[in-house]
Amino acid sequence: MADDLPPLRAVIAAHGLAARKSLGQNFLLDLNLTRRIARAAGADKGGVFYEVGPGPGGLTRALLVEGADKVIAVERDARCLPALAEVAAAWPGRLEIISADALTQDETAILPPQSNGRAHIAANLPYNVGTALLIKWLTSAQWPPFWADATLMFQKEVAQRITAAPGSEHYGRLSVLAGWRTAAKTLFDVNRSAFVPPPSVTSSIVRLEPRTEPLEPCDLDRLEKITAAAFGQRRKMLRQSLKPLGGEALIARAGLDPTARPEDLSVADFAALARALSA
Repeated sequence: MADDLPPLRAVIAAHGLAARKSLGQNFLLDLNLTRRIARAAGADKGGVFYEVGPGPGGLTRALLVEGADKVIAVERDARCLPALAEVAAAWPGRLEIISADALTQDETAILPPQSNGRAHIAANLPYNVGTALLIKWLTSAQWPPFWADATLMFQKEVAQRITAAPGSEHYGRLSVLAGWRTAAKTLFDVNRSAFVPPPSVTSSIVRLEPRTEPLEPCDLDRLEKITAAAFGQRRKMLRQSLKPLGGEALIARAGLDPTARPEDLSVADFAALARALSA
C-alpha cells in the first residue's frame, strides 16, 4: 500500500511542529526506517496497535502502510492533533487519536472489541518518559497484560539496561524486572541523524514479549524492594546492601552467597530473595 500523504518535513512545516525538548520530542522522518520498525512490530501481519507519542505521525503512517488493522495513538501535544487527523482521514476507520497523557491512560479502557483485550505496542517513546512508561507496563496488576508484545525505541543506554544479563555493567533493577516478566532483546540501533532534531545519543529498538507467567514466582512489590536495596549499593556485598531487609539471615533463606554482589545474581536469584523476604 502506498502512502500518498505529503513528506513528513512538509507536514511539520505546514503545522509549525518544532520538536519540544520539554516533551522529549525527536521526530523520526525516515519513512524507510519507520517502515522497518513497523515490520519489526508485526504490522505486516495485521492486528491492533497501541502507539504512544506519534508526533506528526511518521511511525503511525508506517504501521498503517504495512498493514495494521487499527492504530490507537495517544498524543499529549495538542499541536500534533491536526497532522494526525490528516493521517486518520487518509485511512478511514483505521486510526483512533486520543489526546491524553499516556502515563495516566488506562489502556484497557480504549482497546476496541476486535483486539480481544490485547494489542501490540509500537512506539518511538519520548525520551523523558520512556522508562516510566515501560515500568508502568511491566508492573501491571493484570498479567498477562493488555499488550501482546512491545516494539519500542529508547536511548541506547536505556535499551542496554533493559536487556542486560547478569555480570554486565548495565545490569540493574530494570534488567531484573524486564527479565522477570518478559523476554527482551535489542533488534537494531538507530543513528541520531535519523531524527529532527538529532538527539545527542544513539537510539535502539527493543522488542519485549511478556511471559505467560513470571520467570520465577514471587511478589512484585517484594521483588522491587529487594532490587532497590541491592542496586542502591551495587558495589557492596549483599550482606551489607540487604542489611535493612534482614541481611545474612534473609540471604541464607534464599540459599545465596552473602558475599555476592547484585550484578552477579540472576533474575531467579532475586526472585528467591523476594520469596525469602516474605517468609
